[in-house]
Amino acid sequence: MTAATWQHAPLTWDEESDVVVVGSGFAGLAAAIEARNAGCSVVVLEKMKGYGGNSLLSAGFVAAAGTALQKKSGIPDSAQLMFNDMLKSGLGLNHPELVRTLTEQSAEMLDWTIDVVGVRYVDRIDQYGGHSVPRSYLPHNLSGSGIVKPLLSKVASMGVPIRTCHFVQQLCKDEDRRVCGVRVLKGYRFPAGDSGRLISIKANKGVVLAAGGFGADTAFRSLQNPRFNQTVESTNKYSTTADSLKQALHIGAMPVQLSWIQLAPWTTPDEKAYGIGADFAEIAVSPYGVLVNPATGQRFISELADRRLQADAIINIGHPCIGIVDEKGAMASGIDYTRCVKRGIVKTFFNIKAIAENYRMPVDALTDTIRAFNRFIVRGKGDLLGKPMLSKARPIEHPPYYGIRLWPKVHYTMGGILINTKAQVMDLNRQPIAGFYAAGEITGGIHGACRLATCAITDCLVYGRIAGKNAAANS
Repeated sequence: MTAATWQHAPLTWDEESDVVVVGSGFAGLAAAIEARNAGCSVVVLEKMKGYGGNSLLSAGFVAAAGTALQKKSGIPDSAQLMFNDMLKSGLGLNHPELVRTLTEQSAEMLDWTIDVVGVRYVDRIDQYGGHSVPRSYLPHNLSGSGIVKPLLSKVASMGVPIRTCHFVQQLCKDEDRRVCGVRVLKGYRFPAGDSGRLISIKANKGVVLAAGGFGADTAFRSLQNPRFNQTVESTNKYSTTADSLKQALHIGAMPVQLSWIQLAPWTTPDEKAYGIGADFAEIAVSPYGVLVNPATGQRFISELADRRLQADAIINIGHPCIGIVDEKGAMASGIDYTRCVKRGIVKTFFNIKAIAENYRMPVDALTDTIRAFNRFIVRGKGDLLGKPMLSKARPIEHPPYYGIRLWPKVHYTMGGILINTKAQVMDLNRQPIAGFYAAGEITGGIHGACRLATCAITDCLVYGRIAGKNAAANS
């Protein structure tokens, strides 16, 4: 057995727990809750000083199909329709059995977040890029923290410790090739390297890896796709690296589709990382406004196309596009956009001519574009770019108008390690690695070529719960 497939377990352990969870975002916290609920002792390890990782940065949208609110609202939806949408967005590269499990458990997962975890959602259902029908739910505070904080409270109430500044340096296997624990740098300070004191923690039943993606790891991601080098910004926290992924690969986990990296089409070059403008663009502009090429004054893509299509379309025009929405559209979104305006990321205009002059657009072409869009909204059908009609959408005719420059940034990594529907990590022969489970963005194969909007948290929570239950059951 070579070092590439077997990291020897230490002769003695500093401490032990039934289940060891790596990562304190959506997937890790869901796994911890379910493992503890099954009667196991659980410890959560987090390499950073704070909890939540990229989960805290997200807008918090959760996609779920066939829910009670959809039925009450007369929205026809099903797990099968959501399955079809995910495979269409993923160009059929998705592993169907993984998608099937996600979509079939999505409604029950949403109920779990409400009834067990205590998450509160806005009383509406939204439709975002690539979805056939409205099926996306937004936390009451319009942020991923609206889910993370209740998860943290639930974990705390169950007596599960979360150890911050604990960096998992090594996954350990025993002589039976079972993952039996981890070596951890306690007191680690990212990105200081090998800082902290090395300790070993035994996992009596299993290790759940929920450490997120590698969107901010320029060196690793550019090896997978050379286009995404240091010239391309990322929405992720700077701590979003491939360290845990590489540890999993080192002990023989199967890599899947690592080169498929998603760009966020609704980010702006006028601020770093994710910023505050991204939520405005995604939640207000995409459903209620238009995306315009400033060189022509014309729309060039459906504002509700999937992320890959939108990002590619923006890159193809060769410069930032302009997102435009009016006061009524911005108000209908429910988002607080005053901070964006105060910082100058979103600009305010009182007529179409002012928008055109500010962004150096042909005013007649922009006027015609807005008029054509308004006719589509009034008719409720026939958009030449295929944007689906939303019941709350209104014509863009109520000043003030708001504009934002948009240019894609690396947002999500669809590739990762392969799991099965039990969230067991698979080896190079597609056999489960005993004692090893994973969930969330560190896994691959679920989203294919392009993650469908608002499905990431669904993925994290569905498979996080599955991983926690099965690790506890030692299955």
